[in-house]
Amino acid sequence: MDRAEDLVLKDPEPRIHPTAELKACKLGRYASIGERVVLREVTVGDFSYFERHAEAIYTTIGKFCSIAANSRINALEHPIERLTQHKVSYRPNEYFRWLGVDAAFRERRQARSVSIGHDVWIGHGAVIMPGITIGNGAIVGANAVVTHDVPAYTIVAGVPARSLRQRFNAGIAARIERLGWWDWPPEKLAKAVPDMQAMPIEAFLDRWENDAT
Repeated sequence: MDRAEDLVLKDPEPRIHPTAELKACKLGRYASIGERVVLREVTVGDFSYFERHAEAIYTTIGKFCSIAANSRINALEHPIERLTQHKVSYRPNEYFRWLGVDAAFRERRQARSVSIGHDVWIGHGAVIMPGITIGNGAIVGANAVVTHDVPAYTIVAGVPARSLRQRFNAGIAARIERLGWWDWPPEKLAKAVPDMQAMPIEAFLDRWENDAT
């Protein structure tokens, strides 16, 4: 890294609050995990962050995602078809010697993973149910319960979550997808941030679609 780059870039190592609990997770550059966040088998993309008290399991999260406090991604599923839906049937090891975790039920949970695209905002207290896919640029409102897939650049809210509107028209959304700014190197992003702040979206696209740096 040359001296000019060194002036622009901060340490890309993920930041993990000492009270957070992570198991079998993979964190990208500049990722940030807040106070008392609990993650299990979660992949977090570059620059994405979790605010305090959020939880996720069996989830893949893209880059530049904003996960608000108290949200839950891939909420726990119980085997309601069994005699009891209590965890005594799938985690009996917590109560009895010589009875292990129900591997088949755990595999069922892992198979219903959640996939979240790039630049997604999950609002405070939102719940994402198992097996959901959320597209790039989508927004999930505070306290929403997402029971169906959310298309890219769609704003959803409510219980259950329903579409409110699109962030951009289809043409603008397609141009953002082609631009793929989330894959730019940090040096290019640093140069683009002032234009993100100052330019209307169409002007920004006009400027940066043709930038070869």
